[in-house]
Amino acid sequence: MRLVLFQPDIPQNAGAMLRLAACLGVAVDVIEPCGFLWDDRRLRRAGMDYLEGVDLTRHTTFDAYLDRRRAAPAPGRLVLLTTRATVRHVDFMFRSDDSLVLGRESAGAPDALHAVVDAGLRIPLMPGMRSLNVALAAAIVLGEALRQTNRYPAPR
Repeated sequence: MRLVLFQPDIPQNAGAMLRLAACLGVAVDVIEPCGFLWDDRRLRRAGMDYLEGVDLTRHTTFDAYLDRRRAAPAPGRLVLLTTRATVRHVDFMFRSDDSLVLGRESAGAPDALHAVVDAGLRIPLMPGMRSLNVALAAAIVLGEALRQTNRYPAPR
């Protein structure tokens, strides 16, 4: 299981998702460019001392990310969290090799990203509510994916 951050805009959100991934043992791909400098203090503050524990791969462009996926022997599915989707995350059957993709905070996921994913999922919200914070969305869907695939870290 992997988290894929597509051109994140807000360092605090990226830091929170990196911390989430470190705590749950999930690898992260960051597709650049980011909307902040990678060494931003706000990224470090949100990620705290957990950032060293993240299995992190940075990709300079979306095309570079796709090239690396194509070269992988079994890359798994790309599963996009998007308000455009009709399938609810709780109705989806996750697999342990899925990569959960999160779009930009400012603009969501572009059409080019929508065109290459294997599935699009939405989190059910109350009527009139547009979306959740991207880090909260990551936590909700990753939690369900880990539950379904029995991939939560072992108890201490």
